[in-house]
Amino acid sequence: MRLKWILVAVLLGSVPTAAPAQQQPAKPEVVLPDADKIVLLIRTALLTLNDAVQTGNFTVLRDKGSPSFQAANTAAKLGTIFQNLVRQGVDLSAVSIITPQLGENPTIDANGRLRLKGHFPGTPVRIDFDLLFESVAGRWRLFGISVAPATGPSGPPAAAQPKSDTPANAPAPKPRKE
Repeated sequence: MRLKWILVAVLLGSVPTAAPAQQQPAKPEVVLPDADKIVLLIRTALLTLNDAVQTGNFTVLRDKGSPSFQAANTAAKLGTIFQNLVRQGVDLSAVSIITPQLGENPTIDANGRLRLKGHFPGTPVRIDFDLLFESVAGRWRLFGISVAPATGPSGPPAAAQPKSDTPANAPAPKPRKE
């Protein structure tokens, strides 16, 4: 029995060890989330924004964002960006029960960011959104957010133009009067 263990030890000791690779680690492939995950990402982002608007405290919104979102935005800066929503007393809590309508198919851009653009239908107010997420350690984290409540009938979403190359984004422009 003792001979068997010695043989195993000798064999294991004689196996050449591979030198550590000097290559860059491969970036994990970014995959489009399924429909349920997309709805969850949208709702979570907008409900976090709603909590910030209702309390005036944008710290959690900032902290839940990607590292680049955090680097570009302080809680105070986010409060300034979304001051119109605070001033108007906007309540986004309806997003927890209404199904979002995507105006465009979800896409992953050349930078690996997930873009979700659409609206939550509602009368008298609908909520237009344009969201960007970055994959960080396998989890989608907020990179850009643009939200605009629009009064009137629920039609196609108003254009929201976040800057795709910079995480500091402002609310979407007000809907055009026709």
